[in-house]
Amino acid sequence: MNLNMPRSLFPVIIFLMIIFLPQCKKNTPQNEIPVISVSIAIDPNSTEYIRLNTVNGWEYLTGGYRGIIVFRASANGFMAYERACPYDWDQTTTRINVDSSGITTVCPSCNSKFILTDGSPFSGPSPYPMKQYQTSFNGTTLFIYN
Repeated sequence: MNLNMPRSLFPVIIFLMIIFLPQCKKNTPQNEIPVISVSIAIDPNSTEYIRLNTVNGWEYLTGGYRGIIVFRASANGFMAYERACPYDWDQTTTRINVDSSGITTVCPSCNSKFILTDGSPFSGPSPYPMKQYQTSFNGTTLFIYN
């Protein structure tokens, strides 16, 4: 058997191998929270958002896919997260909730827990952080957007 083949066939063979090799699929849920346009402006120092008046305060807002959690990380720094769990995002009745500590959240469906300062998971099955929205604060108005 002669294994000498023209070099011009190598790219064709590599291409065919890539196309016909079985696709690997992981058996883990995918972080595919649908993208919903978000463009919100609020005054976090108003009485309407009383819990945001202080550092480590938080509020729930309407918007995003399942709602938004806003967390005041510092006097001028805010974090905004999607309330859909990145692990069980397709559970239509489930929303991430801020727990009694006020600085962590929990998904009531899968029991994943996340830290509000950066959205990272620290307990439960979710390997994904909470989906984060962009924020900008000019001293008066907090803008939340994607």
